[in-house]
Amino acid sequence: MTKTVLAFDTSAAHCAAALLSGDRLIEARTEEMPRGQAERLMPMLEEMLARADLGWRDIDLIGVGTGPGNFTGVRLSVAAARGLALSLGVPAIGVTSLEAAAHDLPWPLLVALDARRGQVYLQLFAEGAAPEPLLAEAEALPVWAFEAHHLTGSAADALAPLLRNRDVLPPALPLAEATARIALARIAAPQPRPAPLYLRAADAAPPRDPAPELLP
Repeated sequence: MTKTVLAFDTSAAHCAAALLSGDRLIEARTEEMPRGQAERLMPMLEEMLARADLGWRDIDLIGVGTGPGNFTGVRLSVAAARGLALSLGVPAIGVTSLEAAAHDLPWPLLVALDARRGQVYLQLFAEGAAPEPLLAEAEALPVWAFEAHHLTGSAADALAPLLRNRDVLPPALPLAEATARIALARIAAPQPRPAPLYLRAADAAPPRDPAPELLP
């Protein structure tokens, strides 16, 4: 049976969403915004469903970006995904932004995402056991980063001079579409509830808008 998948991500300065019907992409959309994702996310999803002549009850699976990234943005998406999954009675599957960036690219691959403050989020995708994702100084990369043959992600160009002779690759798919396709591929196996991936300690100052509470 063809599954209808709705996926979204607000882990950075954007509001991104994608809608799939099986392997067929119905729509993928990204709106850049430094703030306002909390107000924009649900209207964006409703607009996409309306354009596809679908309703909430037509959704079979929720895919959600779990970070790493902006604390409030990550919690927003995860809370929204859990709430939708509970109300619709469908599964919600979390996908990290690192996994989404690596989707459909050749290995061994280093995904490097800009974490600001001279730091990067890193994950190596390779055969066999691979290190866990981490937050690193851009000028002090872990030894395993040099095992990659390819680089991708928002910080890839900045790291390319340090990792010589590695190909810098663009993402194969938009972030939300990759999230949707990974979630769909995982639906056959039991999955944990989506949870934020935090690689950086919270800032001392609280966010201007309180983060939505996560269901226990």
